[in-house]
Amino acid sequence: MQQVFAPWRMEWVERDTDEEFEGCVFCAFPKRDDDREHLVVARNDHAVVMLNNYPYNPGHVMVIPNEHERDYAALGEETLLGHARMKQRTFDAMEAAFSPDGFNAGLNIGEGSGGSIDHLHTHVVPRWTGDTNFMPVISDTKVIVEGLDDTYDKLHAAFAEQDGATVPDADSAVSFVD
Repeated sequence: MQQVFAPWRMEWVERDTDEEFEGCVFCAFPKRDDDREHLVVARNDHAVVMLNNYPYNPGHVMVIPNEHERDYAALGEETLLGHARMKQRTFDAMEAAFSPDGFNAGLNIGEGSGGSIDHLHTHVVPRWTGDTNFMPVISDTKVIVEGLDDTYDKLHAAFAEQDGATVPDADSAVSFVD
């Protein structure tokens, strides 16, 4: 029998589930003081990039418009452009940090889409040839080979290398004015 060793998941298991906040997690977390703790890795005036707390693959992020909206067609032009620019920067950062063979990117829109948060966001998942093996098929188990802290560090450094980046410190999101 092979064992799956994932010690970083203990932090998630032991987290404080009594933490309360008002409103939407995608609205609340980017406004808090500790970007790293809340997985906010980059931002511009119209969108943020957050690591997915339940990643499909290492590097799985969400690009989230600051505007709390569920309807893509309702986003204003500046928000659309800012969101699109952060997606471009995210692809560039992932290329630099992980050298993937490709990407999956998409939106879950509407109740039937499977999205669990009622705030529009784009998932960006780096993919590698052969990154799916027998575990999900036979064992209904997905093995994530990198902890969120390591992923945060790699993406933070990759965003920080981009033109126009402002890096307050290692625990604050990389900022852009686009």
